[in-house]
Amino acid sequence: MRTITVKVKPRAKVQKITTASDGSLIIQLSAPPVDGKANAALIEILADHFGVSRRQISIKSGQTSRAKIVEIDID
Repeated sequence: MRTITVKVKPRAKVQKITTASDGSLIIQLSAPPVDGKANAALIEILADHFGVSRRQISIKSGQTSRAKIVEIDID
């Protein structure tokens, strides 16, 4: 298991992942923060980035916040 801190910026023009100076990830998502669309897009982009399935990623805290703690089950 790997736990990471992410800062989400919804409604961005381009989806991308950058690393902040504190080691957390800043993730820009094109999805709006409505009806869980941004969280679903976050899980999808992290799955692609780490090469795991979407089921191996879970949001542990920050479901309705821009700052989230995400757990990734990396084999």
